[in-house]
Amino acid sequence: MGAAIVACLVLVGIYVYFGVHIVRRGVIFVDLALAQVAAMGATVAFLAGYTLDGFVAYLFSLAFALVGSVVFTWTRAREERVPQEAIIGIVYAFCAAAVVLLVDRAPHGAEHIKSLLVGNILWVKWQTIGQILAVAVGVGLLHFFCHDKFTLVTFDPELARSRGLSVPLWDFLFYLSLAWVVTSSVQVAGVLLVFSFLIVPAVCGLLFGTTVRMSLWVGWLVGTAASVGGSIVSYQWDLPTGATIICTFGIVLLGLAGLRSAARRVC
Repeated sequence: MGAAIVACLVLVGIYVYFGVHIVRRGVIFVDLALAQVAAMGATVAFLAGYTLDGFVAYLFSLAFALVGSVVFTWTRAREERVPQEAIIGIVYAFCAAAVVLLVDRAPHGAEHIKSLLVGNILWVKWQTIGQILAVAVGVGLLHFFCHDKFTLVTFDPELARSRGLSVPLWDFLFYLSLAWVVTSSVQVAGVLLVFSFLIVPAVCGLLFGTTVRMSLWVGWLVGTAASVGGSIVSYQWDLPTGATIICTFGIVLLGLAGLRSAARRVC
């Protein structure tokens, strides 16, 4: 389980940061849609005769995710007649249905869909972990040096415009960097586990954190505990690792939400 646990910790490290931004932007399902878009790219490569864990499949996924980044940047307007979340949902549903159609006649199509949904993180290789870590570090450095701009565009886009920042440009860089991380991890973790890593720890962090920094630390703590705990339960009871970690995230979130509600009633 060592490699799987290390992979979880790497994903928690980068996804909690993105999750806080995603939740505050109000586009909760954007990573789910991006992951599904990347999965669609991998499916096209698979049908073209390439292996899912190969470099060509990765390039297909990245190209599709790049298109998704452009779409989500373009649909974030000042005055929205149609909420961006609706567009995100449509993109997800379209790509999910397209994957089903593409693999309907393919050999082992059901196994392919299962792999895309929950991944195979139990069998992740150390080389793959190193590649994901390299991408996470590269993206992390970009956001570290441009932290003020990304934060301003996320939390107060009108103020960002008044200061002369190009909100569409920084939106595109945000979604592009998220798409790069998602593409690098979706083949290992699967669409649903990627979504859990991104949203659940960030929600827990925002529930208990009064500042962005505190929210990040709470999210990292919760994400680490839930992913390690889920991995151990998976090992002890011989359960699918990805699905077990996802359910563990859900249980932890419910428990913490109940704890916070009880604490507020007492106070």
